[in-house]
Amino acid sequence: MFNITPTVRNLLIVNVAFLLAQMNLLPLLTQIGSLYPIGSPYFFPWQFFTYMFLHAGWGHLFSNMLGLMVFGPLLEQRWGASRFLTFWLICGVGAGLLYEGVRGYEGYRMEQARQEFHQSPNGPDFDRFFSSYFPEATGYQTLAHALERNPQNQEYIKAATDAVDGAVEETRNSKFGGMLGASGALFGLIFAFAYLFPNTKLFIFPFPFPVAAKYLAFGYTLIELYQGVHRVPGDNVAHFAHLGGLLIGFFVVKYWEGGRERFY
Repeated sequence: MFNITPTVRNLLIVNVAFLLAQMNLLPLLTQIGSLYPIGSPYFFPWQFFTYMFLHAGWGHLFSNMLGLMVFGPLLEQRWGASRFLTFWLICGVGAGLLYEGVRGYEGYRMEQARQEFHQSPNGPDFDRFFSSYFPEATGYQTLAHALERNPQNQEYIKAATDAVDGAVEETRNSKFGGMLGASGALFGLIFAFAYLFPNTKLFIFPFPFPVAAKYLAFGYTLIELYQGVHRVPGDNVAHFAHLGGLLIGFFVVKYWEGGRERFY
């Protein structure tokens, strides 16, 4: 079913080995290897590299490795093992860097919203803060309505201010705030595959008909962009890391294409 090339096979083995280590041998590996926000007490520079070899479970690993097996072999045959591995790593690291930039911007906006709320605490802004930055939170609406009805109540003001401060600090210092997975690197492969083999037909569940690679990449981009901008409660997918992998993949492929070793 799959023509597994050497580097693709080695990446599969390494990723499976890391997940086994996470689950059985080194449970702290997930914490020290996942990519945390810069400024978090759990952040270390090596996480830009290590996060792409860690996964949240077998389902997470399977989806990424399935993509690697689908898109990787033809690219490795086209480029060779060294260039293929370089591309995978560049896309993974680049996706992490871009995602950190997005997280940093979101953190800056959240801090600005917190300071504005401190200056003028009120019910509507309290509700807006949580619905914007913590849509999965529950129960805050009751306090928001109480503060709106009694805007001078110091007990309500203190409770709301403490809740906002606690949410921001939890985001910065939570040990569960790390990103992990090979999706950023994989989305770089998806772009490269669609660029080099645009009319290759692929069967993608749940569609009962084949889809050209160029349309698949375009569709994935639109979906990730929409889901990244319109976050829903419970969505813990790093959509902007996926988009970062696509973007880095684009730049790398175009750079290589414009160099001395042109694609044929």
